[in-house]
Amino acid sequence: MANSRHDGKDGHWLERQMGISANRDNNPDLLGYEMKNQTTSKTTFGDWSANYYIYKDKSTGINRNDFLTIFGKPNMDKGGRYSWSGEPCPKINRVNRFGQTLVVDNKSNIIVLYYFSKDARVNKEDIVPLRFQLEDLILAQWNENSIRQKLERKFNQKGWFKCLKDHNGVYLSIIFGNPINYENWIALVKTGDVFFDSGMYQGNPRNYSQWRANNRFWDSLITSRY
Repeated sequence: MANSRHDGKDGHWLERQMGISANRDNNPDLLGYEMKNQTTSKTTFGDWSANYYIYKDKSTGINRNDFLTIFGKPNMDKGGRYSWSGEPCPKINRVNRFGQTLVVDNKSNIIVLYYFSKDARVNKEDIVPLRFQLEDLILAQWNENSIRQKLERKFNQKGWFKCLKDHNGVYLSIIFGNPINYENWIALVKTGDVFFDSGMYQGNPRNYSQWRANNRFWDSLITSRY
């Protein structure tokens, strides 16, 4: 039996009950609908890696590990392992303590920018190589056409539904929402209702580039409940 306290196992259990086989083809889960399981606080649109990362640009002379030590943060509970998650993870409309922010350009691409002058780390001169001590340095970019295809293949067919539980963990109801196209979605990125939730860390090749919204916001999208 799947452990209901583990979101991933719980989701796989629900997929099996719905007759959905595990896949990564980015198509909607069931009959044109994207299925979501109940989560504690946030629900994911997708795990969509950027089209460009600065560490993949050979001209920069850094690798993924370098990127994490320069632009990420060590986790002392994990033996000083660096990650690009939590505090360093960029958000829209503000520059964080690591000098990073998320912007949407006039072509609806999503870009992570770094500003050395706004990096508040006291030893930033020692951390950031001289060639990166710049303003408007692009750390990552999601191209509009790429993320549009991923989003609309999943959410812009018949819409989405989420299976909800009661306080005992028993599935009790299903909620539905309308299809979501890229124009609507990118508008939510601009307001911060949809946000980048990076989980990239040293020792794991996955980028964990999650795009999420708080469950309270998902609730505002409900069109029917059964």
